[in-house]
Amino acid sequence: MANVASFRTLRTPEGQALLGEVSGVDVSEDGLLATASRLRERHDPGLVSAVLTQVRLRERARVKFGDDADRMYFTQAGLEQSTRASVASHRARRFASCLPGARVLELGCGIGADLVARAREGLEGEGVDLDPLTAEVAQANVVALGLDGLASVRVGDAVEERPDGFGAVFADPGRRTTRGRVFDPRSYEPPLDVVLDLAGRVPAACVKVAPGIPHEVVPEGAEAEWVSVGGDVKEAALWLGALAGDVGRRATLLSSDIRPQVRTLTPQGLGDPDVRAWGRYLYEPDGAVIRAHLVAEVAELVGGGLADPRVAYVTSDDLCPTPFASAYEIEDVLPFSVKRLRAELRRRGIGVLTVKKRGSAIDVDRLRRDLGFAGRRAPRGAPESTLVVTRVGRDPVALLTRPVPRP
Repeated sequence: MANVASFRTLRTPEGQALLGEVSGVDVSEDGLLATASRLRERHDPGLVSAVLTQVRLRERARVKFGDDADRMYFTQAGLEQSTRASVASHRARRFASCLPGARVLELGCGIGADLVARAREGLEGEGVDLDPLTAEVAQANVVALGLDGLASVRVGDAVEERPDGFGAVFADPGRRTTRGRVFDPRSYEPPLDVVLDLAGRVPAACVKVAPGIPHEVVPEGAEAEWVSVGGDVKEAALWLGALAGDVGRRATLLSSDIRPQVRTLTPQGLGDPDVRAWGRYLYEPDGAVIRAHLVAEVAELVGGGLADPRVAYVTSDDLCPTPFASAYEIEDVLPFSVKRLRAELRRRGIGVLTVKKRGSAIDVDRLRRDLGFAGRRAPRGAPESTLVVTRVGRDPVALLTRPVPRP
């Protein structure tokens, strides 16, 4: 599906019928050739190719979009860069709560995930995308999900848009090129400063940014939010104007993609955490917490401190379950030595080893091989351990730990 014309064949009666026929058949790598050959006996090869590509993309999209994926349309790049439905819904609820009834102009709408989420919250919106195929796909998604009375999509260049008449802007500047991800906000498409200028022309705005955005480029008065889903950092956004809170930054944790619990951590005006020796427990803050520079808040929650002031591992003698960090009971603290670790793991009979690191340049895969765990099949019921490799000052340290179930 390389162009608008081939995509439009999917929305013809023949294309829709074929999509319905192919849904549920074997489109795996093993079965794809046989399925394609059978369908090409009765249908145009170009249509067959477009349908099979779409069905395979829908299968992959269920991770992000759940059951909606079976009705939606995708391009490969559009799916990879799209906002997952749980995060889009979280953002849309904030728009609806702060700006009820506002019309939202979305710049760089992609395949329409955020546009759809806001429409489901009752907000009217108009999406703009520079790529004609992407805009066509987004409009098809709006229609397929029954939201065309609230949202629409057109082709347009974000830098040429005039947001007059809209109550808010949502912008998702491009952060990928043919060479890969872009981390410098000046290299976004459009650049972040251009997007912020456009956003400043309306009463409220939200700009999606890379999770690694430097804190120093966050505009004064904006609120930066980092979002993780199931423990993995997925996105960051800058909230501006009437959408910005007064906390400056926050970490938001969604427990999962399906009906997630939402938990938020914000600054509490704390100083740097205490530095102390390893206690009974190690706490690994969620990635969104670390990105938001809220490790001190986690240390306060668990009554702990840092073993090293530059490494985001919190330690405490107390077990204080918190959704903002994973807890591990420390069973042993050793100077880092592959030989000594190998002998200790053998002595303990460890059959399953998880390796984590922070503040260390060690290659985890190589370490697993050196310890004899690469490609190793452990016997059923074999003891498990989590090896944490870090440092205290300049000294490399290895901790043998046992995970504590999260609340």
